[in-house]
Amino acid sequence: MFDIKRYTPADKPLWDKYVEKARNATFLFYRDYMDYHSNRFEDYSLLFFVGNHLHSILPANIVGTTLYSHQGLTYGGLLMDVEVTAADVIQLFEELNQHLHNMGIRKVVYKPIPWVYHQIPSEEDLYPLYWVCKARIVQRDIGTAIFMQQHLRWRKDRRRRLKRAHEAGIEVVRTNDFAPFWQVLEDNLMERHQVHPVHSLQEIELLHNRFPNNIIQYNAKLNDEVVAGMTFYLTPQVLHGQYCSSNVLGKENGAVDAIHDFAMHHDFPNIPYMDFGRSTEGDGSVLNTGLVAQKEGFGGRTICYDIYEWDV
Repeated sequence: MFDIKRYTPADKPLWDKYVEKARNATFLFYRDYMDYHSNRFEDYSLLFFVGNHLHSILPANIVGTTLYSHQGLTYGGLLMDVEVTAADVIQLFEELNQHLHNMGIRKVVYKPIPWVYHQIPSEEDLYPLYWVCKARIVQRDIGTAIFMQQHLRWRKDRRRRLKRAHEAGIEVVRTNDFAPFWQVLEDNLMERHQVHPVHSLQEIELLHNRFPNNIIQYNAKLNDEVVAGMTFYLTPQVLHGQYCSSNVLGKENGAVDAIHDFAMHHDFPNIPYMDFGRSTEGDGSVLNTGLVAQKEGFGGRTICYDIYEWDV
């Protein structure tokens, strides 16, 4: 039934057009986002055709004989439009496994798109992962999300810090200037974990220029000094906190709480979900209890990010 084709740059218009209409896609799947770090990954994205009709697509890369969906993205999985059915997807995975086997691929590592990002339910892939692929969960991470329309009250300590921010005169601004915050972020990550952000300043500026309505920067200022900031990724269903950091002054004066309050209650009160991202470390087996407690203080509760693996 399916004609399976490996993506080439010539397919970019067709790919992006499908992403635009897919019911479980976000801007991360446009090629202008996926390809900003194409030098780090060997792309092995797949397009599934029925006749001349593009049925669905799978963002992926390959390492040796293992297919990943996709190592350069927070989440991956099969992208589907409203016409795709459960029966289609069962058959698709049956044929995908045969195709991959014929191509010499022996293992698949698959990261489904978390359900909060679905514009309508889109878990058709999870059924054949279990019954067709005999996939096993090899990693489970804890994420934290807020159901924004439930209006859960912030925990007392978070409300107290927000009051402190107001009393100190913390000013929250939405800006296109990422550099002052990136310095705060770099300093914090290096001091605490001896690592750099996943994106360099140049990379986040490039991506913001490509997706100005989806990548949003807030800075918190005290006496004109940037003391904290947050970088958000905005998708149709979710406001996701991609980066968050503050210096000593920001921590003392509740600057991050002020940013959350402004984004959640002023700019995006009608977004269905806010996603704080993962609070687990390493392979997911260690929970950063302080980090998850901070997120829960804003009203967030747990969702899981799973990674599946199967032998072809």
